[in-house]
Amino acid sequence: MARRPFRRTLILASVALGTALSAAGGWRYARASAPLNGPIIIISIDTLRADHLPAYGYQKVKTPAIDLLAANGVVFERAYSHTPQTLPAHVALLSGRLPFETGVRDDVGAGVKRGERLLPQLLRERGYSTGAIVSASLLRKDTGISQGFDFFDDDMPSNPEEPLVSPDERDGGEAEEIAEHWLDSEGTSRAFLFLHLNEPHRPYTPPERFSQYTPYDGEIAYADEIVGRLIHYLKTHQLYDRSTIVLLSDHGEGLADHGEQEHGLFLYDEIIRVPLIIKQESNAGAGRRIPDLVQHVDMVPTILDLVKAPIPDNLHGRSLKPLLEGTGPLREQPVYAEALYAYYHFGWSPLTALTDGRHQYISAPRAEFYDLTRDPAQRENLAGADAVESGSRTAELTKARTALASALARLTAGSRTEPRSATSATASTTASTATTSESVASDPKDKVESLERYRGALALMAEQKWPEAMAQLQRVLRDEPGASEIWNDLAGAALLLNRYDVALDAYRHIIELEPAQPDGYLGAADVLLKERRFDEARARATEAVDVLADGDSRSRALAHELLARIALARRDTEEAREEAALAQQADPGLPMSDFVEARILYDLGRFEDALPVFQKALTAAAKPGASPIFELHFYAGETLARLDRPTDAEAEYRSALRRFPQNVRARAALATLYHSTGQPEAAETAIAEMLRAVPTAESYALAARLWTSFGNPQKAQSVRAEARRAFTDSRARATTSH
Repeated sequence: MARRPFRRTLILASVALGTALSAAGGWRYARASAPLNGPIIIISIDTLRADHLPAYGYQKVKTPAIDLLAANGVVFERAYSHTPQTLPAHVALLSGRLPFETGVRDDVGAGVKRGERLLPQLLRERGYSTGAIVSASLLRKDTGISQGFDFFDDDMPSNPEEPLVSPDERDGGEAEEIAEHWLDSEGTSRAFLFLHLNEPHRPYTPPERFSQYTPYDGEIAYADEIVGRLIHYLKTHQLYDRSTIVLLSDHGEGLADHGEQEHGLFLYDEIIRVPLIIKQESNAGAGRRIPDLVQHVDMVPTILDLVKAPIPDNLHGRSLKPLLEGTGPLREQPVYAEALYAYYHFGWSPLTALTDGRHQYISAPRAEFYDLTRDPAQRENLAGADAVESGSRTAELTKARTALASALARLTAGSRTEPRSATSATASTTASTATTSESVASDPKDKVESLERYRGALALMAEQKWPEAMAQLQRVLRDEPGASEIWNDLAGAALLLNRYDVALDAYRHIIELEPAQPDGYLGAADVLLKERRFDEARARATEAVDVLADGDSRSRALAHELLARIALARRDTEEAREEAALAQQADPGLPMSDFVEARILYDLGRFEDALPVFQKALTAAAKPGASPIFELHFYAGETLARLDRPTDAEAEYRSALRRFPQNVRARAALATLYHSTGQPEAAETAIAEMLRAVPTAESYALAARLWTSFGNPQKAQSVRAEARRAFTDSRARATTSH
């Protein structure tokens, strides 16, 4: 992979201040701690099952780099995650506290609370420089997981084939390269590096050179190659033998072992058992294998113990240093795990579990209990009274099951789970996990088929197969009419197909399911605005305001922003100004008042007067933490185009598309600009990008109109023919799958 000198310069500059601050805050601890002589590195390989590594006995893929770490380090044979989701798993890992203790229990919604002392902060206080490079937007900076890092890189570079589409992940090879640059910039071995790789993660698309493996194993081989690059770097810089390297995963992958292809629904071993390899300085303990039960929350106390730092009293885990040094056993501690994805997203029952190494108990509407020694694949549920065993074994199992169930109840007795409908960052956390609605909720075991069909629909949406996705979602909703999230996805697919009737019906269902939440009202109002049914749109948006919770400033800002746009469409300038002021009052980072003033001037044709006001809004919107306005860059581009400033207009259109890649108006405007400035090839490319990024009936119709206006009826006819073929085929496939 090519080096990037400019990016490297930015990294050097961005870490300089953080390094200085770290040194200032940590120098006083230098004498107190006896630091390791080399860097501390955690490598988290997302969605990696332990039983798919040769270090754990798997033979269908080769992983020479991970094998080397295993040979030079200590392999923990029974390590567990606490949750099958990326963000809460990593928060537990870096905090040393369980998900119900941190409040981070889902990939969306509540982030890390301010003041949560994560491992990088604790190490920074000991004089360490701290850097993190992550490869998935689930770990982006605004989740709060960046707290305590001097340097945190969560930039997901665009795909060269789709430069205007914001990706959710990046190639782990680029993340590793940035990690090398950061280590170079530090010039010290007193550094803590957290490197997150998103391979293997669905969709599995390993490089062609790993095609001899299954796609999942191929991505494991690629992740291993990336780990090998980092090892090579450390060796060539005389750091490998001095480094403490922790290699692990956040969770595993179902691969249909219990019906689930991916992860999030269940708590079986294929999902929560993870690899854990710790290579110590000077390869101490090389080649040892530890059978003891360990867990993610053990990592913070372990690393603090290794650097002789004090361990906070509020951590749930234990230091593994005695196991690493072979000086003695640890106190036994069963592992807690929870799966709340099904509860938050579909209203099904939450799952919690406790594993003591020999047995696992899962609390569910139909409880589960497994003997992991005799039944490691967890095929025989022994929780039922009809389990056929000998008398003595039945008594033994009953005792073990009762003990784990009681221990789980004691552990979670003080925990609280926020209501299913309140998963925003401002959600309340006061609802008890023992609510009546949860007690009668569906068992996820009964819903795996629905979940897989739903995920199939999401895959179709990712492939931009909107008609098939819409039909699949409608099929799922026949079985799951109470799942508001699926209704929301259906509305999104319908909007892309200009099926406003379907979208409105979907939002009607959301309102019926969650009448005290604003989302359904706002969605319906937005559709009605698109249909130019202004009075109805205004009524629905006003209903959203009426049900808003006092602390929900984000939804309040969205509602008043929408009301301001409706007022502009109705040519009611005074109401537009009033609503813009209310939106900005709810969200001071939203430059809505300036945008509305500029729009009023623009609608009057006063482009010279509108431009500086748009520019003022753009400046405010560019500030860190500012909230985006959907049409701000588009209208700024339109204004510049009318003032005969095509280069500046192009920049604004492209900015609009970087933030909102499905804005077909901005794409059409870009094509028109290229045509009007004598750039026919660029105009053709812009139209092609529009059809590739948003392959909807609206886009094809717009492309045909553009070619007609450009004086090319042949191209227009070709686009219409392509649209007929595409949508005829899509309808046929949708009907077949339906």
